[in-house]
Amino acid sequence: MVVTDSLELKSKIKLSNNLEMPITGFGTYMLRDGTETINSVKHALKLGVRLIDTAAYYQNEVSVGKAVKESGLRRDKFFICTKLWNDDQKNNQQEKAFHESLEKLDVDYIDLYLIHWPVTGVRMESWKILEGLYEQGLIKSIGVSNYTIKHLKELLDDCKIKPIVNQVEFSPYLNQKELYEFCLENEIQLMAYASLTRGKKFNDKKLIDIAKNYGKTPAQTLLRWAIQKQIVIIPKSAKNERINENYDIFEFRLTEEDMVEMGEWDIGFRTTFDPKEIP
Repeated sequence: MVVTDSLELKSKIKLSNNLEMPITGFGTYMLRDGTETINSVKHALKLGVRLIDTAAYYQNEVSVGKAVKESGLRRDKFFICTKLWNDDQKNNQQEKAFHESLEKLDVDYIDLYLIHWPVTGVRMESWKILEGLYEQGLIKSIGVSNYTIKHLKELLDDCKIKPIVNQVEFSPYLNQKELYEFCLENEIQLMAYASLTRGKKFNDKKLIDIAKNYGKTPAQTLLRWAIQKQIVIIPKSAKNERINENYDIFEFRLTEEDMVEMGEWDIGFRTTFDPKEIP
């Protein structure tokens, strides 16, 4: 996993299957289907963002597809990630769910398709179905989301194709060092959600002080920390000014001292369910 050029909005990560993935994307979790999603995605694309992250669970895949179509970009110029939801795993509807996402997004293939959560008892069967879709060329890269080291080891012990990406909650306040190292060792690209702690840590004095040193906001400082660790980020906002702010992170660089300090802020802070509780 290497950054293929100096860090800028167009920078890409080379994945273990040699596909190049943008290191900076746009997330759509909790964006309302329709105008809100369409306008937000189009604004991000206009800025130069080329990775859009969605999921069947978000119920906005149709709007993501419309936004990309209306942007006028060629298919090979944008990268779409979507995900297989839990209920579709439990009901043995994995392949059907994939084709529904493909249709809603109105594309011929998905760049990255993830198992959204490691559902007990069916996740290995789900993975084998993803492997089949990957071999058919319908998916360019397959991966997982919310997988712990335990879940990844189980998968690595019984897979034909290794997971290429693991999307997890990750920030200085949830600095999953062991998972980070495990993914590096196994050539699994980490992709972070909730990098901004959903705003819950913006008032932390430690973060404010570092941000001020660079003339940046807490949000920009958190995002910069992640990409300097070569973690893919997918910040989300429905407000254009916030979207602009989130991608104004390429004309400064955190010092090694600040990177190390922020890496010591871990307090196990989560904004969502802890997957370690999933057997």
